[in-house]
Amino acid sequence: MTDTIDQLARLGHAPHAQAARQQRAKAITATQACEDLLLAPALPGGLALAERLSVAQAVAAASGVATLADHYGARLAGLPAPLADARWQAITHFTQLLATQPAAADRAALLALPQAGLATPDVVLLAQLIGFVAYQARLVAGVAALAALGPAGTAATAVAPTTPDAPFVHPANLPPPGEPLRLAGYTSETLDWKAWLPVVDPATASAEQNAVLDASHPKARTSDFYLVLAHQPRVLAERSEAFNAIMYAPGGLPRAEREVATTVVSRINGCVYCAAVHAQRFEQLAKRNDVIAQIFADPDSAGTNARERALAQASAALTRAPGAFGPQHIAPLRAAGLSDLEILDTVHAAALFAWANRLMLNLGEAVYP
Repeated sequence: MTDTIDQLARLGHAPHAQAARQQRAKAITATQACEDLLLAPALPGGLALAERLSVAQAVAAASGVATLADHYGARLAGLPAPLADARWQAITHFTQLLATQPAAADRAALLALPQAGLATPDVVLLAQLIGFVAYQARLVAGVAALAALGPAGTAATAVAPTTPDAPFVHPANLPPPGEPLRLAGYTSETLDWKAWLPVVDPATASAEQNAVLDASHPKARTSDFYLVLAHQPRVLAERSEAFNAIMYAPGGLPRAEREVATTVVSRINGCVYCAAVHAQRFEQLAKRNDVIAQIFADPDSAGTNARERALAQASAALTRAPGAFGPQHIAPLRAAGLSDLEILDTVHAAALFAWANRLMLNLGEAVYP
């Protein structure tokens, strides 16, 4: 199947990258469905197509991924430019801030949007659009890097032999897995999350909103996160499809290692809530928390072995500067023994949390027990 990622990453001459992507067909379909919905000409609401495309182009440009910015620029051609009034100024300020400094897009930045005249569903749609394009930009960059690396087994990408890891000994200075790990302002304990916008009331929700809440999560009806995203039920449904297709896809990168990537991204972006959730999931899967302590302390040097270090460093590079991401960031993953599918899963997980973190950081805040 041909989609935006395939076109922009130019996979026609990279059969190894295409083969890996075809094993993640659900992720391909879900990602394209998100773009098609968020930028549908007739999407209801107060954000015109030209405004949404302008936001998408701005996020792609801020991410440094010129091919994606050009993709949205081409779609903008011939459309009327958004009116440069106070409302549009608030939208563009929030877009730039969230695209480049997600932790700085705080409550005041968010609430400037309804003060400028945006209805709550439009604010949620804007946040989802910015998050999606931040994800999409990193996916384009990561897939293009895998394509440029070339197939496994060539002289330039040969995998060095690995030695077995030593038996795991839990560091004496860390709490045992399952007990809260608190370090450098981050934690593995269970946190709550409070929305800064009015949330949907399940008692008065529409049939579509109730359906997506039922399908999203067992606790969605009591979760501010799902209840605020339910202002845009179709977008929430498509995002959930993408999330599940990436984080729970069978085979490929082990689940625990996907959690390493997402925790690194969350730590770099400053998302305490996501870092806590995915640190906890890693502990549950791997029965250890040593690498989590390293990520909390310094994500750039984290990793208890070459494989984990390569995962952490590639995830960090893709998070910070997708426009500069290239095969040099992918090569250590292959050298550490990862297959092309495992490398793609790493890219998917790291890119996805550019989106997840931005929602958590800009629509509400973590609440400690």
